[in-house]
Amino acid sequence: MRLLLGFGAIAMALFGQAAQPLPYSHKTHLAQGLECNSCHSNPDPGDHMTFPAAAKCMACHATVAKDRPAIQKLAEYAKSKEPIPWVRVYSVAAAVYWSHRSHLESGLKCEDCHGPVAEMDVITKVKDVTTMQGCVECHRQKHAETGCEFCHEGK
Repeated sequence: MRLLLGFGAIAMALFGQAAQPLPYSHKTHLAQGLECNSCHSNPDPGDHMTFPAAAKCMACHATVAKDRPAIQKLAEYAKSKEPIPWVRVYSVAAAVYWSHRSHLESGLKCEDCHGPVAEMDVITKVKDVTTMQGCVECHRQKHAETGCEFCHEGK
């Protein structure tokens, strides 16, 4: 069996950081007053947060930094209506049921799992929230359920 990995997956495995199609600084954008849910929505059923469409980014970047090569590339994605092929930094195994919505509704904040995103120019995996050990440890700290059925039966 051959395993084919894209450059982003290789960079993630080797360096803990994904090679993204465009440079993006959460630090810069959050300093402008944006909040996580300004760009990342959580549509039903709530399992995943979404990445914004390029057109949403262009609402500001039609005038802000429009001469930069990265913004010109962003504009090309928006014009073609092609989604930006962002590489996910965090993901859980396919056999695991996991919901952003239930974690957010329990009072967790994005930085509880993703670390100090407002201080990051490049998102890197800083917390172990994608392994069974990491999840169980967090659940124990938060006094949340740890039974197998909460993550492996699907809801």
